Amino acid sequence: MPTDPSQQAARRAEILRILKAQPITRQEDLVGELSERGLDATQSSISRDLKELGVAKVGDRYLAPQNVRAPGGASFELLSGFVRSVSPAGMNLTVIRTSAGAAQSVAVALDASGWREIVGTISGDDTIFVATATAHQQQALLSRLNQVFPKANRS
Repeated sequence: MPTDPSQQAARRAEILRILKAQPITRQEDLVGELSERGLDATQSSISRDLKELGVAKVGDRYLAPQNVRAPGGASFELLSGFVRSVSPAGMNLTVIRTSAGAAQSVAVALDASGWREIVGTISGDDTIFVATATAHQQQALLSRLNQVFPKANRS
């Protein structure tokens, strides 16, 4: 059954308000919160909404996009606690280790950062490979990562 675009927009706006106001760990919790606000939604529609809105799940909590990245660049404050280590691997590859389940969220923030030295990222569950075009760019990347993830172990 097609969704009314105005209802969908209202639901998505409310999802973002909810995520900014309180921790949400399950999609079912969002369904309940929306219901309390007079908006009907199914878990499958919530799943699509979260994907379309660019909501990230960091650890066990959903975060609205502006909580992951700030306009004009990346704000890694909420993600920094999940980064365990940063290590160069050769001249053009950097390996970032995260808590279990956090690699994809950190990789999304890195991809969205607009950092010119990043050619691309590949993430798994707790590991991210970040490619740079040159060794010089890798050094610039390592310097940035040291600033945004100051508590990560270095190799």
